[in-house]
Amino acid sequence: MKIIKVKDLGFKYAGTDFYAIRGVNLEIDEGEFVVLAGKSGCGKTTLLRCLNGLIPHFYEGEFEGRVLIDGVDTRECPPHILSQKAGMVFQNPDNQLFALSVEADIAFPLENLGLPREEIRDRVEWALKLLGIEELRKRSPFELSAGQKQKVAIASVLAMKPKILLLDEPTSSLDPVSAKNLIDAIIDLNRRHGLTILISEHRLTHLIPHADKLAIMDGGRIIYFDDPRRILKEDVLMYGISIPRVVEVAREMRRIGGCIPFRDIPLSVEEFISGLKGALR
Repeated sequence: MKIIKVKDLGFKYAGTDFYAIRGVNLEIDEGEFVVLAGKSGCGKTTLLRCLNGLIPHFYEGEFEGRVLIDGVDTRECPPHILSQKAGMVFQNPDNQLFALSVEADIAFPLENLGLPREEIRDRVEWALKLLGIEELRKRSPFELSAGQKQKVAIASVLAMKPKILLLDEPTSSLDPVSAKNLIDAIIDLNRRHGLTILISEHRLTHLIPHADKLAIMDGGRIIYFDDPRRILKEDVLMYGISIPRVVEVAREMRRIGGCIPFRDIPLSVEEFISGLKGALR
């Protein structure tokens, strides 16, 4: 089932004379893990804002085309309803956290929905456990590490129980270890809980092996949208994509006619080693 359908989407922010995105067509199945890549300014954030309804309801400008989220037209549905279908985590978690405790931050959007107190308590507990941050419940968000803050921001979105999780470069302010821990948690949400995930990210090494689809944007348009193995056979460096080193090595071996041919491009070190072992048997 197509949970996201985008048809001929375009948007020009008020006060600008160019389209941030234009001619975007996209369909994503329920439960898919999609990585959105491209250099800064290519339109990734604008596309995500269109998917959760911030565009056209919050950001003013010229909107073209149609976006359907779980069958609902984003132009005809208010953001607080759309947030229960497609929750968004922003690049800077400080923009989403403001309460005096972690559990209060997670509970806040649920209180705005007017949910019963018992259900709010259950959802907060569920979200804390899902991200493995139960021990942070009484802590102030402002004394947490950047990685912990990002997990709390994700928990506050998940408490709304959306079918889709949108993430806008969530590891940009994290060190490599914290980034990997966060990405592992995001992958787990997709694999174990079936959450549809669309993540905009520059660090592709840990994400690509788990992605069902890779979308590459440039100049406000989607240039590629396919299985990562097919796309990474192409030269995508011109689009600002930093491909995993293991992919670079495998491509170079194929280019020079190396003695160990890879039938498929390996997306991880483990796949690379497995391919070597198979060829050397």
